[in-house]
Amino acid sequence: MVEMAEADVRAVSGETKGVARPQSLSHPAQPLKDIPLNDVEERLRTGMGELDRVLGGGIVPGSLVLIGGDPGIGKSTLLLQMAALLSSGDVPVLYATGEESLSQLKMRARRLKVPGASLHAAAETALENALSQATQLKAKALIIDSIQTMYRSDLSGSPGSPSQLRECTLSLMSYAKSSGCAVFLVGHVTKEGVLAGPRMLEHMVDTVIYFEGDRHLSYRVLRAVKNRFGATHEIGVFEMGAEGLIPVDNPSLAFVQGHGERDPGSMISCVWEGTRPILIEAQALVSRTHFASPQRISMGFDSKRLSVLLALLEKFAGVEIGMQDVFVNMAGGIRVEEPAVDLAVAAAVSGNHLGRRSVPATLAIGELGLNGELRRVPQLEARLREAARLGFHAAVIPEADAAKLRIKGMELHPVKKLSEALPLLYQS
Repeated sequence: MVEMAEADVRAVSGETKGVARPQSLSHPAQPLKDIPLNDVEERLRTGMGELDRVLGGGIVPGSLVLIGGDPGIGKSTLLLQMAALLSSGDVPVLYATGEESLSQLKMRARRLKVPGASLHAAAETALENALSQATQLKAKALIIDSIQTMYRSDLSGSPGSPSQLRECTLSLMSYAKSSGCAVFLVGHVTKEGVLAGPRMLEHMVDTVIYFEGDRHLSYRVLRAVKNRFGATHEIGVFEMGAEGLIPVDNPSLAFVQGHGERDPGSMISCVWEGTRPILIEAQALVSRTHFASPQRISMGFDSKRLSVLLALLEKFAGVEIGMQDVFVNMAGGIRVEEPAVDLAVAAAVSGNHLGRRSVPATLAIGELGLNGELRRVPQLEARLREAARLGFHAAVIPEADAAKLRIKGMELHPVKKLSEALPLLYQS
């Protein structure tokens, strides 16, 4: 492995110009049944449960992971904490930073109080130097912060240019696969929130992770959108504190403030993220518009789907909000994509418009079809058990899912239509 990694370093440093041409079959074809799985099965635990969950159970040796997110969201903080925890467990780690000096990195480590006595760091932007140091260290994990600052000296173009990004990532991928060293890349994002650089980068890496949330709020969500070694759309929840990111073991408690009485415009639902249920709070504000066209603004929820739900409320529930501004927010900064929260969003909007409070300790789960019907959702029993565990004792759910459900301590209200569901969710 080490000899192969050193060959990759020589290719990057210019001893072999362009793409290296294999002279012999270094990886001959093998029957699939004879290929050992030891290297893949022996994952490295980071010491951060939420990060391990998003990675699929830990770090896979030889994997290439790309982490993106808004500036200041906590990407470097997360990786520095991870690197320190790994190195404290006698795992050799190299943190190669192209955006900070070593003294700045040490100041941040001291502020975060990370156990980094055995962590190796290098202020380096030349990729061949970073790979050479990782090879000498026999690193099991290499962190590149960030890929936009790295360059190959045998290529034209400044750091961050499409050609440099593509070739640097290709070299890092080759190094990871040949050496068994897991490589983490920090990637910048555009103003639209997508990873900067050619889209090819996301295809080349094994795992793509986004750090989400408002940097002015305490909670951060780590979401896997691609993972060759685990579930996609798995999330990890962290709280940003004075000493860095703290994993949140029970995200439902973070996003839902209890199960008591709520003001009009608040409704609880449960989403399925990766392999677990998480309770969330849908909030809505409806007010008279002062513009020719009413505003439809949503945070953490698809704006086009919101428009559909408003049309369903008017047509099938008689809620006249055509000339009202409507604002919807998923509390805590979480972004929700699955349609199981349709009923909760519609009920929150209707409740705020009508000035009606939701029934305490009750949640709403269900996708809404274009005929106003409630459609079934997957993993409903697991969602309801999570809600019951947190003190909720009633739920309005699609009738199609209710036939065999028996949840101890929870009263279920199966309904077919939106018009039937809304009266069950409001206080009389």
